[in-house]
Amino acid sequence: MTDFTMEKGGDGVAIITWDVPGKSMNVLSMDGAGTLDALIDDALADDAVKGIVITSGKPDFAAGMDLNVIAGMKERGGAQGVFDGVMTLHHALRKIERAGMDPKTLKGGKPIASALPGTALGIGLELPLATHRIFAADNPKAKIGLPEIMVGIFPGAGGTTRLSRKLGAMMAAPFLLEGKLSDPKKAKAAGLIDEVVDDPVAAARDWVLNASDGDLVKPWDQKGYKMPGGEPFHPAGFMTFVGASAMVHGKTMGVYPAARALLSAVYEGALVPFDQALRIEARWFTNVLMNPSSAAMIRSLFINKEALEKGANRPDEADQKVRKLGVLGAGMMGAGIAHVSAMAGIEVVLIDAKQEAAEKGKSYSEGLLDKAISRKKSTEDKKAEILGRILPTTDYAALEGCDLVVEAVFEDPQIKADVTKRAEAVIAKDAIFATNTSTLPISDLARASARPEQFIGIHFFSPVDKMLLVEIIKGRETGPRAVAKALDFVRQIRKTPIVVNDARFFYANRCIIPYINEGVRMVAEGVNPVLVENAAKMMGMPLGPLQLVDETSIDLGVKIAKATRAAMGDAYPDEAVDEVLFWMADEGRLGRKSSAGFYVYDDKGKRQDLWDGLAARYPQAEEQPDLTEVQHRLMFAQTLEAVRALEDGVLEDIREGDVGAILGWGFAPWSGGPFGWLDMLGAARAAQICDGLAERHGKRFQTPELLSEMAEKGQSFYGRFGPTQKAA
Repeated sequence: MTDFTMEKGGDGVAIITWDVPGKSMNVLSMDGAGTLDALIDDALADDAVKGIVITSGKPDFAAGMDLNVIAGMKERGGAQGVFDGVMTLHHALRKIERAGMDPKTLKGGKPIASALPGTALGIGLELPLATHRIFAADNPKAKIGLPEIMVGIFPGAGGTTRLSRKLGAMMAAPFLLEGKLSDPKKAKAAGLIDEVVDDPVAAARDWVLNASDGDLVKPWDQKGYKMPGGEPFHPAGFMTFVGASAMVHGKTMGVYPAARALLSAVYEGALVPFDQALRIEARWFTNVLMNPSSAAMIRSLFINKEALEKGANRPDEADQKVRKLGVLGAGMMGAGIAHVSAMAGIEVVLIDAKQEAAEKGKSYSEGLLDKAISRKKSTEDKKAEILGRILPTTDYAALEGCDLVVEAVFEDPQIKADVTKRAEAVIAKDAIFATNTSTLPISDLARASARPEQFIGIHFFSPVDKMLLVEIIKGRETGPRAVAKALDFVRQIRKTPIVVNDARFFYANRCIIPYINEGVRMVAEGVNPVLVENAAKMMGMPLGPLQLVDETSIDLGVKIAKATRAAMGDAYPDEAVDEVLFWMADEGRLGRKSSAGFYVYDDKGKRQDLWDGLAARYPQAEEQPDLTEVQHRLMFAQTLEAVRALEDGVLEDIREGDVGAILGWGFAPWSGGPFGWLDMLGAARAAQICDGLAERHGKRFQTPELLSEMAEKGQSFYGRFGPTQKAA
C-alpha cells in the first residue's frame, strides 16, 4: 500500500487520496512525497484528465511532516541533505502550483484543488496552499494552521513564502510567528483557505471542471504583483518589518532561532522573485534545523513527548482505561481533575465534606463550559452532557464501582489518611487509589492504605485544565498495575505523563524551588531585582523567579520552607531565603492573591512594577554581578537538581526529565530541557561553570559526581542515557 492513490473519473477529474497505512493521521514522508509527485506527473500528462482534486481518506487531512524524517535528513546528509530534501518538496509543490501551464503565457495548466475533510496542519496546509483552490468541510472541530514554530522550526515547504505573499507580512504574522490555529470558518475569514462547504470533494470537483486559465495563476506569478501591506522598502512595509523585528525580539528575547530565521526568510524573500524566495526559505530552514536548539526542541517537544504519551515507559499490563472516577476534595485541584475527566467522557463522583462545597466544585466546570460557549467552542448540549457526568456528593457510598480514586484534599497527612480509609472501605479490591500531592512522600501516605501496591501519586499542576503535565509518583510498594492505570488515565484526559520515584518534592518541585530560592537569595544579597527577573526571561524562562513566587503565593513558600526545615534539621540550606519570604508574609505581601508581593498590582489585580519596598529593606549593591553570572545561578540551580534526581533514581528516563521540565514549569523550551541544555554546553564546560559557582556561592552548586564523571569521559546525557542506549 502507498500513502497516495489516484482514481481517474469518467468526468475527467483525477482524485488523489492521501491515506497513510497504519496511521490515524496522515503525515508526509519523503517516500510519500515522491509518490504524490509521480501521480501529479501522471495526471498532468494524461489528456483525459481535466483537473485534479487532492483529498484525504481519513477524517482529517494531515497532521504535518514526519519530524523523524526531517531529523533523518540531518543525520544522513548534514546541512546539504536538509537543503536538498527541502528543495525536493519545493519542486514538487511548485509543479502543483504551475500545473503544466506555459511559463510565458501562464495558460494551458490543469486546475488542482484541495479538499480538506478536517484538520490540516503544517505540510497539511502547505500542500493545499500550492493548489489553486482550497475547500474545507464545515467542521468546527477541525484546526487549520502552521504550528511549526511551536517545536522550534518554521514552515519550510513553501508555507512561509506563500502565506506571507498571500496575506502580507503583518496579516500572516499570527499564523507564522505564533502558530495560531483556526477552525475552517475563521481560516476562510483570515484568507488561509477559500471555501467552507458541506462536501469539499464534490465542491472541488465542480470547481476544477469549470475553472479558467485565470483561476490558476497565483498573484505572485502575475506581472506587477505587489505584496499586500508593502514590500520591505515600501514605507508601509518598512514599518511592518521594523515592528515585526521588535515584536519577535521582545517575545523571544533572542533565544529562539526559528522566529528570527522565519522573519529573515520573509524579509529577504520579499525582495526577489518567487522561485528565488523559495530557495531563501529553504536555506533559512536548513540553518534552523542545523541549530542545536531546533534539534533539542524537536526531540523534547515532539519525539520524546509523543513517545511518553504513547506509553514508552508503561508496564506490560492489560488495558487500564478508567470507566468511573472518584475525586475526593472539590477544591480548585479536585474540581479541575473532575472537569478534565468529564471532558474526556469519564463518569466522575466528586466528594467533599459539605454538599455545598461539592456543588461549588461542579460549578467550576460549568463556568469553564460557559466560557467555551461564549467563544463558540462548545454548545449547550455539550455542556449538559459533560455536567451530567459529574455527581457532586458527600456520600462515600457513591464511590462504588469506581476503578480509580484520586484524592485531592488538603496537604495534611491525617486528613489524607482518613479519606483514604473511607474510600477503600467502599471501592472494589482491585481499584487503584491515587493521591494528588506536590510535597508529601507517597510511601508515607501509603501507610494509611490496606493495599499499598495499589496506591500511587498523581500530581496535577494548577490550573489542571490548562497545564499539560501530570507527574506520576511510584511509592516504595506501588505495583506495575497502578502505574499502568495512572498512565492510561493521563492518556485519557489528554495530558503528558512522566513517571518518577518517590522522594522529597518528587521531580518538578525539587527543581523549581531552587530556582525561586536563588532569585530571592540574590535580592537579599543586593542584586537588582530587575536584573534577576530579566536575566531569567533572557534565558527563555516564561517567568522570573520573583514573579513566579508571586503567582504561586508567598505564604505557600513559607509553608513549604517550614516543613522542609523541620524535616532536614541542621542540613537545611535556605535560611537566607526564609528571611526574605517570612518578612514578606509578615508584611501581608502574599503575592498576586493579595495584590501585593514582590510586584505591585493595580486595583484590578494587574501586575505593575517591582515593589520599591524591596530596595528599602535590601539595598542594592553598588557593584552588580554581570548578566551571565545571574543567568548561570538561575539555570544551574534548576539543572543540577535534575542531574541529582537522575543520580538518586528519582528520574529513570532523561526524556521525562526534559519533557517534564518544559511542560511542568516552563524550563527554557529552546534548550530542549535541562539535560538538553547540558548537552549543548558539554559536560566539561558545565562542570567548569559549576566549580566556579560553588567557589563563589556555596556547595549548592557543587558539581554532581555523575556530571564530573561524564566530563572526564567526554560523554553527553543523550549519548549515555538516551532511548537508544537504554534499549541497547
